Formats: sequence, structure tokens, C-alpha cells
Amino acid sequence: MPAENAQVYVISVAAELAGMHPQTLRQYDRLGLVSPARTRGRGRRYSLRDIATLREVQRLSQEEGINLAGIKRILDLEHEVERLSAQVDYLRGLAEPGRRVFTAHPSGDVVAIGRSRRRRAMADRAPASDRDDRAIVLWRPIGR
Repeated sequence: MPAENAQVYVISVAAELAGMHPQTLRQYDRLGLVSPARTRGRGRRYSLRDIATLREVQRLSQEEGINLAGIKRILDLEHEVERLSAQVDYLRGLAEPGRRVFTAHPSGDVVAIGRSRRRRAMADRAPASDRDDRAIVLWRPIGR
């Protein structure tokens, strides 16, 4: 089974999986409700995530009685919430005590480094005998 974001389904297959007519998918694309990827020949390619969104559009329309403009606004707000949640998670990771690691920038400034670079930074800065995955030595006085 393809990954959730793999855009592999042609419009006829996506329409069948979503329980809709292909023309409905074209209309939703024109309205910006679901924007599938395009091939070089401009054919639409849908992902499993797109199909789930199509089903949600149908549910909101039929069960909740929401018009397409309202559904578009709901989808836009959901995407914004997802984006902001990811940003909050990223910033929380930088701000939590014990989770920030600093290094000296070539300019002389002290800068925070991301978690993906920390292990490499630890290995590069500490002598082999001092390497410890639990601590980073950023400064050591001479003679101690």
C-alpha cells in the first residue's frame, strides 16, 4: 500500500475510493478544497490523504449541512492548526530546560544548535576519552 502522501491515484480511482463522481473531484479541485498533484500532462494524482479529505468534505456537506465555502474555511483552519502545532512543538523543544545545546559560531557568537547536530557536535568537540552521551563540555578552564 502506498504511503499516505504518495500521489499515485488517478482521478477515476480516487473518485471510486472516495465514493464520488470524477466530476465532483474536478469541481473540488477548482474550488481549492482538495488540490491533487499534477503529472507533466496535467493529469491529477491523488494521495490517500487527499481521498480522506474528499470523504471529510462529503461528510461535512451531507451530514453537517455545511456549504462548500464553509468547508473550505474549515479545511484551511485545520491546516493552519497543524502548521502552528508543528511550530509550537519545534519551539518547545528549543525552549525546554535541559534540551538546549549551545556552541560557538565562527563569528564568536554563542548559538543554539539543533538536536540533529548535537550528537555530531559532541563527538567533534570532546576527546575520545571524555566522550559521554550524557553531557557536553563546551568550556573547560586551562589546567583543570
